[in-house]
Amino acid sequence: MKHVIALDVGGTGMKAALLAPDGSVLFEARRPTGREHGTHAVVAAILDFAADLADEGRSRFGRAPLAAGVAVPGTIDEKNGIAVFSANLGWRDLPIRKLLGERLGGPDGASLPIALGHDVRSGGLAEGRLGAGRGVDRFLFVALGTGIAGAIGIEGRIEAGAHGYGGEIGHVVVRPGGPACGCGARGCLETLASASAVSRAWAERSGDPTADAAACARAVEAGDERAIEVWQTALDALADGIVLAQSLLDPSTVIVGGGLAEAGDTLFTPLRTAVAERLTFQMPPEVVPAMLKDTAASLGAGLLAWDLLSMEVTA
Repeated sequence: MKHVIALDVGGTGMKAALLAPDGSVLFEARRPTGREHGTHAVVAAILDFAADLADEGRSRFGRAPLAAGVAVPGTIDEKNGIAVFSANLGWRDLPIRKLLGERLGGPDGASLPIALGHDVRSGGLAEGRLGAGRGVDRFLFVALGTGIAGAIGIEGRIEAGAHGYGGEIGHVVVRPGGPACGCGARGCLETLASASAVSRAWAERSGDPTADAAACARAVEAGDERAIEVWQTALDALADGIVLAQSLLDPSTVIVGGGLAEAGDTLFTPLRTAVAERLTFQMPPEVVPAMLKDTAASLGAGLLAWDLLSMEVTA
């Protein structure tokens, strides 16, 4: 069975799969990154995990993987295969394509083809081909997690932009002069509508420092007026961000994933209403939950690996 390695490196854990040519999962595994032991330990963990996945493929299918795809957070240089910066994982200018290619290379010294992708754009790619965006020619994928990031889907591919920052909806300013953002601006969408923003607001409002966004959603469902106010603040900001994106990109579908999307109808029912109320001449998008949950980025990394092989064949 032909297969590729699909690997998603997160802030605390790694998710991986062996992926068939049609995108089906042949094997899945997870491991911690070990970031508490420093950057060198993280890099070693990535390389060891990839090597073990390659061994798994040989054992199961009697052949080596044809390529590997890896999705990482932070800033990346896809063209040169470099993970430029990740605050969570502590690296700068990590030549991840070279390191993985050499570690997974054959006995003849040939380096394995390695595709590198941004974690959220990789997740958007998977949602577009295998998940909630399947069959949709224009979509926007929005991930509501610790921050907010996005991916612009166009006919089965992800538009990264001229400098690799396409889809950064989390840093659209929706409340000028609002809360300070880590990017240096104020009032960015992610300062108001990310899971971490809702967690902070609900912890402060409820007086419980351990309260999080999931607890806020449960309190909303129970009718707690304080929680409803916190939730509405986030929902209004998110709706404003989506409408701005709708005006610029005109996607037919907006796919919402990440931790906050786990609230289900508590989020999606009022969000669809809020978006519709804000539109004037724009055609309303279908606002839907992501389907692939936390496996999206690893699946997308595998798809990038198959795309890379396809380009090499046609080159």
